[in-house]
Amino acid sequence: MGSGDVYKRQIMNSKPATYLSLKNKVVFVLGGSSGIGADFVEAFAKQGSKVAFVGRNEKLANELIEKLKNCSFIPKFYKCDITNLKMLEASIEDCIKSVGDIEILLNNAANDERHDFKDMTHEYFDWEYQTNLRPHVFAIKAVIDGMIRLGSGSIINLGSIGWMRKNEKTVLYGIFKSSMHGLTNGLAKRFGKNRIRVNTLVPGWTMTKKQIDQHLDDEGEKKIKEGQCLPDKVQPHDISNAALFLASDESKMITAQSIIVDGGWI
Repeated sequence: MGSGDVYKRQIMNSKPATYLSLKNKVVFVLGGSSGIGADFVEAFAKQGSKVAFVGRNEKLANELIEKLKNCSFIPKFYKCDITNLKMLEASIEDCIKSVGDIEILLNNAANDERHDFKDMTHEYFDWEYQTNLRPHVFAIKAVIDGMIRLGSGSIINLGSIGWMRKNEKTVLYGIFKSSMHGLTNGLAKRFGKNRIRVNTLVPGWTMTKKQIDQHLDDEGEKKIKEGQCLPDKVQPHDISNAALFLASDESKMITAQSIIVDGGWI
């Protein structure tokens, strides 16, 4: 058995760290019904957190909830189109009323649809903005007073390495994902006095079902091998493991940072 096989067996048998500080914390996830977001929901629910999430796919959300029905708190789902700010804000407001002030916000929802800049229309630009930046800003605005009341909080904005490696097929996505860093830094300073931490979690090319089904081809495999330092593909649990740490008290002095989980691509 080679060293690579031994490593893979160890990983398969490993379990995420347990963070006692996350137990009973109220967690809200944007885009939690599939992909990285679904892994966030599962990871925090298994830590004993009280998780609520928004998403569009009710079928996938219900399947996720069924999977987590034995957790101490069964995750609460809100069907929501995040481009509709009133719908998003109403979901957050209901969570606060029914579960409690939100202590951890995971600004995950996004769409990295490939496009050609020359084909861009006013309407398409607005859709990218309304999907990949605007809801995240207003989600923070909706939870911030509760975090101030609690005297602490952790906001985790999801970034992307796509714009860092100059991806010409996702220019607009890159514009709004790069904006997350400015959002993080400004709010980390603004609310640091309230012990509210704000960080950007930056995934590499993460092997969600969507990425595997729609985008991972032979050329993609080649790019990963050439770009990453590590030979293994980034998995959703690699991102959620980092999120657990950033949300926990173990990272209480980490704020205004960009944490990249990409196998050494950037």
